[in-house]
Amino acid sequence: MTEPTTAREPGRARALFSTADFRLLRAALASHAKVTDDREELARINALHHRLGTYVSSD
Repeated sequence: MTEPTTAREPGRARALFSTADFRLLRAALASHAKVTDDREELARINALHHRLGTYVSSD
């Protein structure tokens, strides 16, 4: 005899970062980019900075 399985709805997703967090992360990345000499790391920093900017506009 098998028991019927009940489908469970996933819980509501919650935001991991606030808008202020995105601004702080972008500022930290910009500061780090100014002192980075590694071109590959700088390219990754710039890409992440750009992606974070899609979530919140910079002031």
